[in-house]
Amino acid sequence: MGVGKVFFTTIGRGHGSPCQPATREDWESLRKEPWLAQMCARIARGDEQLKHRLPVWTPHCAEFKDNHRAIADALKPLNRLMLDFDEKGHTGDILSKLKIKNEKLKMQAVHGMNVLLVEESVRGGTHVLVELPEGMEAEEAQELMKEATGFTPDKAVKDVSRCIYMVPDDHTRYVSERLFTFEGGIRKDEVVASGEGEVLKEEGHQTSNLDNCAERTTSSVNLPTSSVFKGIPYSDIIAEWWRRNGGEPSEGERNVKLHKLAVNLRAICDNKKDLLLAIMPKYGLSETELKSIIDSACKENPKGISKMMKSIIDDLTLSIDHDGDEEIDDDSNNGQLSMFNVQWNKLPVGLKESLIGVPKNMQMPVLCSVMPIAATYADQVNVRYCDGMEQRLGLMSIILGDQASGKSVCKNVVDIWKRQLDEDDAIARKREEEWKERKKSRKANEKAPEDPKVLIRVLPVTVSCSTLLKRFKNSCDHTLYSFGEELDTLRKTNGAGSWSSKYDIYRLSFDRGEWGQDYNSDQAESGVVRVAYNWTMLGTYGAMRKCFKADNIENGLSSRILVAEMPDS
Repeated sequence: MGVGKVFFTTIGRGHGSPCQPATREDWESLRKEPWLAQMCARIARGDEQLKHRLPVWTPHCAEFKDNHRAIADALKPLNRLMLDFDEKGHTGDILSKLKIKNEKLKMQAVHGMNVLLVEESVRGGTHVLVELPEGMEAEEAQELMKEATGFTPDKAVKDVSRCIYMVPDDHTRYVSERLFTFEGGIRKDEVVASGEGEVLKEEGHQTSNLDNCAERTTSSVNLPTSSVFKGIPYSDIIAEWWRRNGGEPSEGERNVKLHKLAVNLRAICDNKKDLLLAIMPKYGLSETELKSIIDSACKENPKGISKMMKSIIDDLTLSIDHDGDEEIDDDSNNGQLSMFNVQWNKLPVGLKESLIGVPKNMQMPVLCSVMPIAATYADQVNVRYCDGMEQRLGLMSIILGDQASGKSVCKNVVDIWKRQLDEDDAIARKREEEWKERKKSRKANEKAPEDPKVLIRVLPVTVSCSTLLKRFKNSCDHTLYSFGEELDTLRKTNGAGSWSSKYDIYRLSFDRGEWGQDYNSDQAESGVVRVAYNWTMLGTYGAMRKCFKADNIENGLSSRILVAEMPDS
């Protein structure tokens, strides 16, 4: 049993994002932070885009391998269930129905479930965290809690990697001391080896708790010797499949996505259902349900290996061929020597996953392409140089290559990183469009609606200086980001005199310098801001020469840009 020192929460952002184990003190002090209370108050008033920026914690698991929050990497699953009630304003009613008084640290039980925490969610719903008795499954607990409270909990909140948004301390209505222990958290017939993340089962026992949180990878089950295809573990193939096909399935799309995966895997499994059943992830499905999906997939007329699966196999094979190389000699990579050899295994979580399936000689350009957007997410991080000076992460990169040199691999990886920002921006842009429509359709004597001043972080590279200034003013000290597929497009769209100004903006963004413009007209944007702007550009050598001429080299921008070259194909 662990008490106090190692608390089971992991604090991070978003699905699959890096998480760090937190102590009890971390958890309690975070809930008392004034900025957290202010954020939640703004969300309650309708600022929905802020919700995705709240810290999160995972009540169902104590620890994840490499601090990576995913079902496959769960090392210490807890026999606990967070019940999420969406009905607003009923936290008091639920406490009353559960006969729970506001007596902190006193144990309360409902239908054999120990109640560990009751809190009001950010938008007025209710979270009830319970510890399940031996043998009770999530579905049964949800039905019992519905019976006890009269309210229906969200049935999706049950997998081991599910996160819950952190709320301020005053939202906590009941908390048990048992919340901060691991006692009873893992069933007696399960042993979790934290070093390897391997789940060991005693003979004759069924461990449905972990089986329902089925592995995305196959490291936690004993597969036959055929658990690899051409030297590549099926777990790597499946992980790369999800990366190229929109990520792991959510609750409502499991069957469809797993069926498509099974259809594509069967060609490299010789249509062997037993092997498919062993390597396929379950995501909470029972073995019977998974068998049904596999049976359906195998009934379809075989068409051989798909183009997507062939591409995955080819890329992973090439990656494996180079992973064992201690040195790169003249015979590797078609006779090319790279100045930099990426040490893949030493990269942090997130960057490491970005290089899965990327050929060795393309790994450095891909890494350079994602560094600016990774720094955009880490926009509150300061770096201290050896001379003691501190600086924010202002990064810009240009990936150079001839036509058909494979630069699209960089775009594919950046698109995955950009997905969360794009989702947040879509909400903000919708609000901005609605404001414009209201402003446009108002009557002459009506007051113009107030500018919502939304935070939009992903900008087209062709953004005007005026709009860019407006985005900076509404950035709330966050870094903005642009991705350009053609460097030459950027050069051509800045031929009306604003190109030199744009260069100044880029140069200042490296160390967050001040930039602005001042106009008398009310129609033009004016102001002075700190520039926090990262970008990634793809381009040819010709475009690079046109953009960086003598004057642009002398102004200091060229020394601030990370330039990487695609291999000569």
